[in-house]
Amino acid sequence: MNSVQIAGIITEYNPLHSGHVHLMEQVRRRLGPECGVICVMSGDFVQRGDFALVGKYARAEAAVRSGADLVIELSLPWAVSSAERFADGGVQTLLATGVVTHLAFGSECGDAGALMRVAQVLESRDFSHRLRARLSDGVSFAAARQAAAAELTADAALLGQPNNVLGIEYCRSILRHGADLTVLTLPREGAPHDGALVEGVHPSASAIRALVEEGKREQALSWMAPAMAQAYRQEEEAGRAPVLGQRCERAILARLRTMTEAEYAALDEGREGLYRRLYEAGHTAAAVEQVLETAKTKRYAYARLRRMVLWAYLGLTPGDCPPAPPYLRPLAANESGRQILAEMRERARVPVLTRAGSVRRLDARAQALFVLESRAADLYSLAYPDLREAQGGRAWKDGPVMI
Repeated sequence: MNSVQIAGIITEYNPLHSGHVHLMEQVRRRLGPECGVICVMSGDFVQRGDFALVGKYARAEAAVRSGADLVIELSLPWAVSSAERFADGGVQTLLATGVVTHLAFGSECGDAGALMRVAQVLESRDFSHRLRARLSDGVSFAAARQAAAAELTADAALLGQPNNVLGIEYCRSILRHGADLTVLTLPREGAPHDGALVEGVHPSASAIRALVEEGKREQALSWMAPAMAQAYRQEEEAGRAPVLGQRCERAILARLRTMTEAEYAALDEGREGLYRRLYEAGHTAAAVEQVLETAKTKRYAYARLRRMVLWAYLGLTPGDCPPAPPYLRPLAANESGRQILAEMRERARVPVLTRAGSVRRLDARAQALFVLESRAADLYSLAYPDLREAQGGRAWKDGPVMI
């Protein structure tokens, strides 16, 4: 595998659809049919602060059956963080494999050079001064960032589109770590992020999730990639899908009502006083959506509040996010993926855990992270349709799906 190029894709596949499959196909078209594809994928919880529709092993298997060679889990604290931290966790995980040569992703602009130029601006000292000045105007962080960047680059408008933003964050992480990764971005095709479903156009994952939540099962399945639809049906038959956060609403509210103000403060990374609004809402509201609506202001993104609530439920704090991956955890692989894994055992910067019990031989930080991820897996299973499937401790028993 040493002479073969290997592309890394940072993703959630919540759920996997034709647009995701198209990206993997295009990567091989650009880099050659022998190119390896490693996906770093969120586990049971996702970046918008929600439960994944289907468990991580089912989604990872669907990804391998749809074009990926190997799927590695993005550690929980990164998976449920801001776009900046999510991107950095994904890039660091790819770097830790020791084998990835390219970072591939879709973007609205499809221009790697433009995204890197904006990333360089955002990393500059001049930008940080201008950003602080804009934030003092009381506008949202996103608006302040774009306005400050517009003073330094003609490409600042790229910050107004979600996939461009994530791509810029990938580029920032590459710059920070001095990473030897070639950026390969392809124009995003299909419905925009959170866009409506249109026949003959790649869908958005959020629109598919909305169909599931509305009870339109067959429609939702028809928009998933075939392997994803099959995995969904299998999980559904087993009583483990769809996984919807509403099933844990009382548990989440119970957690919010019993937390102290100091515990809320620990979730507020910006130290901007947002935790006080969340504390008051969490102790009075009778629904999670009511908590979010009560705490929200124009300055704070809704997704940020959702993540804070999820962190509260999972018992996470910003301090739980490691500076770098302490281990790599494969979720699924095909024959080529197993060859990549063999190479990773020689070249990876951190241990590769194909057996959960092996974490006991690692340092205290690695073990603490695994315990957090195991607890999160137990809490995730409480949202299964069939509670008989929600036995605890599965994270210590489950291993990667080998195809």
